[in-house]
Amino acid sequence: MKSELEERDIEAIAAKLEERLKPLLLSGKGKYREEDVIVDVPGLAEYLKVDPSWVYKQVSLKTIPHFKNGKYTRFRKSAIDKWIDGQTINPIPKFRH
Repeated sequence: MKSELEERDIEAIAAKLEERLKPLLLSGKGKYREEDVIVDVPGLAEYLKVDPSWVYKQVSLKTIPHFKNGKYTRFRKSAIDKWIDGQTINPIPKFRH
């Protein structure tokens, strides 16, 4: 038995499928896509599990990605995550002889 779908039915199915798959779509290094979140100093300190004074020091040293919104320092979570990846030290594999 062969049946044909009308174009509007196909579009409705595609839209429903996209809606259900959207949270599962991957981007980058296998991490789930997220909207780019902007955080302030206390939010970043909480995210990194450090004291806010450490965050302020890194900003003054320009060692952490940030931007200014007027007098306010803000951080893109995606930029911070990339920065963390760059800070990661991988273990040295054991030498086999």
